[in-house]
Amino acid sequence: MAERDTTDPRIPVTVLTGFLGAGKTTLLNRLVSHPDMTGTALLINEFGAVGIDHHLVERIGETMVLLDSGCVCCTVRGDLVEALEQLHGKLARQQIPPVRRVVIETTGLADPVPVLWTLMEQRFVAARFRCDGVVTLVDTGLGAEQLDRHEEARRQVGMADRILLTKADLSDRSARERLDARLDVLNPSAPRLAVTHGEVEPRRILGAGLYAPGSLPEEVARWVAETEAAARDNIAPPSVHAEGAPSVSFTCFFGRQVPWRGFSVAMGEILAEYGSRLLRVKGLMNVAGLSGPVVLQCVERVAYPPVRLPRWPADGTRFDMRGRLVFIGRDLPEAAVDDIRRRLADLPGDTAALRAVAKAPLLPTRCWLATRMPTQSQSAFETGGWHINPLRLGAATRQAAEAS
Repeated sequence: MAERDTTDPRIPVTVLTGFLGAGKTTLLNRLVSHPDMTGTALLINEFGAVGIDHHLVERIGETMVLLDSGCVCCTVRGDLVEALEQLHGKLARQQIPPVRRVVIETTGLADPVPVLWTLMEQRFVAARFRCDGVVTLVDTGLGAEQLDRHEEARRQVGMADRILLTKADLSDRSARERLDARLDVLNPSAPRLAVTHGEVEPRRILGAGLYAPGSLPEEVARWVAETEAAARDNIAPPSVHAEGAPSVSFTCFFGRQVPWRGFSVAMGEILAEYGSRLLRVKGLMNVAGLSGPVVLQCVERVAYPPVRLPRWPADGTRFDMRGRLVFIGRDLPEAAVDDIRRRLADLPGDTAALRAVAKAPLLPTRCWLATRMPTQSQSAFETGGWHINPLRLGAATRQAAEAS
């Protein structure tokens, strides 16, 4: 299992989701007894659903138990924020052993977006915990039908950083092929892992997201390139299902470095208008003033904090230094796609961006705008944490300076 990132003291959180009957309880029953889960806090919906009685050694309060495997289990029947506050309080008072990771199990009918929003936007939580990936379980035999009929199932898959295909031993080849076809449209980039009877090593599913410590530029490049290839650089043919809107995916490329502030404002306005129809946005951007790329990810109207990488991928023949954003959405007409492309092709300058922020201070990308990035022209340079801009003098000022 990935180690804690020493550069970020916040506790990583993995969100475990999946439709009713996908096998989350079976998976958790296997996970709680695995030695690699030591120091993990499991936030589950009901203790009774998970067979942990034989592991129980101590009850800590009404909703929290300590397992002999080194795990802490806590119910989330109430508010998620309250559960995380309670967990952090017990850690601060040293009432429980140190926690290296948190796994949150959602209900089968849950929309993962509010959980991600809480992790990214709620001040207390975001200061102490960080989202480290979404793992979605899908029943191999029933998954295609569930995705056709239930919006919740589609959203769970669309948010996934990793997809676990369960009950593959109980389904035939045609069912797997139908499911793969649906997943290719809804989330073509998430790796898929077949799981039998919940048996899986924790290291294969934890730390599955973009922000897992130790991620290398090549790994991120592969992550974006897989999505990009699936999008085929344009709108994919819509996949119409029985009770839902058609899904589309497309890629926007940037032939030059982009100004960070103007780009952040443009993306904020796009998310504010189209966010409810954008399942995921993933990107690797070439920002003016930086030598390495910036990795970006959005879930509907929630923008994850940007991640700066020290360098671009080494193999330039396979992945060039152009910025690119991959959009995975639903119910997006061609006019909306054209509008998104137009806005990203005509980014505002710093002055216009500042005016836009003043009028709309709660843009979804405000965490991007708050991040320290170069905002000067390319003729400026940075050293030792200072931005140095060349002084531009008018003719009269220049003559006066020369005379003095």
